[in-house]
Amino acid sequence: MSQNDKVGATPTNGRRARVLTLLIGLFLAAGIGYAVYWTLVGRYVESTDDAYVGGNLVQITPQVSGTVLAIAADDTDYVTAGETLVQLDQADARIALDQAEAALARSVRQVRNLMATTAQIEASVALRETELQRARADLARRAPLASSGALPAEELQHARDALASSRAALDVAERQLAAQKTLVDHTTVETHPEVQSAAARVREAYLAYARTVVPAPVSGIVAKRSVQVGQRVAPGAPLMAVIPLDQVWVDANFKERQLLNLRPGQAVKLRADIYGSAVEFHGRLVGFGAGTGSAFALLPPQNATGNWIKVVQRVPVRIALDPAEVARHPLRIGLSMQVEVDTHKRDGELRPASARTAPAYQSMPYDSLGELANQRVAAVIKANGGASRAARRPEKETTAAAQPKSGTH
Repeated sequence: MSQNDKVGATPTNGRRARVLTLLIGLFLAAGIGYAVYWTLVGRYVESTDDAYVGGNLVQITPQVSGTVLAIAADDTDYVTAGETLVQLDQADARIALDQAEAALARSVRQVRNLMATTAQIEASVALRETELQRARADLARRAPLASSGALPAEELQHARDALASSRAALDVAERQLAAQKTLVDHTTVETHPEVQSAAARVREAYLAYARTVVPAPVSGIVAKRSVQVGQRVAPGAPLMAVIPLDQVWVDANFKERQLLNLRPGQAVKLRADIYGSAVEFHGRLVGFGAGTGSAFALLPPQNATGNWIKVVQRVPVRIALDPAEVARHPLRIGLSMQVEVDTHKRDGELRPASARTAPAYQSMPYDSLGELANQRVAAVIKANGGASRAARRPEKETTAAAQPKSGTH
């Protein structure tokens, strides 16, 4: 090799060495950077893209049977809590309510008659007591005269008979009063058992009448409408569903080996496929499913067989979302989500430490029905001469009567 060839090869080898050194440095820097990231951040993050938006599907079902006259909402419509969804025929319920109110009015008047009869019998007892005292006084005046011979013995006997008759009449009157008091003793018109029984039938009839209007128990979007105008529906038949989209959550399915560092209360970052990386949701981990998804499947796996193959299982984890963020960027049930959980905080328990003390969801539109029924009872009693207030059932019973079967809020 000539001297010129040696001189030309030296710069090329130098450039190659510098490029290799630069690449090695870049790889070392990347490795160090990743190691720092893993130490400070990466090992505290558990992520999955097997996550979906969940929510309540509030079934709308009638509580009484009837024929559908009108449907006030259709699929994709937004409805507010208390808004009428379905109107049933009220003719039969109205007749039953009128009959119950008439029966209550009759019971009030009958109880008033019983109380008036009691007062009449009390006056009769007082009269009999006066007659008895007069008979005793007559006998006391005649006895000395008869002993001296100034009064015939026959008149003395008449006085004794009158005393015995007065005593017997008083005994009969007292027994009648005692029997009458067993019907009205320790009661008023509105607290009498007959009136209360009739009032309960009015409440029952009024609730049946009021429930011919099917309201929305929560605010949300109508879905799965199956009811048709003219259809005869029975109690419990599904008519439609209302989905409150302000109450959605995320069910993230983590692999079983990822659960070790997850705890309730940990902060969560989420991204929805519908919005992409431009929108980031925030939430918190609230709980874990009681089993894997396959354990609750329609056909659970049979692992006690010869052809068993181990499959990594996933457990659903419930994540609550920030309501303000959901209001700004609405979500729909079933949308895909990407989830990242910050596991720095690991001092919680995997299972709940205490039971829930307040309802998770509740509905208010039905609460007023019991009070309206009581007001109707009070009006009937007052109109028929009873007290101005109706005998009311305990508040706990009234609330139970007005609580919807499928209420959620």
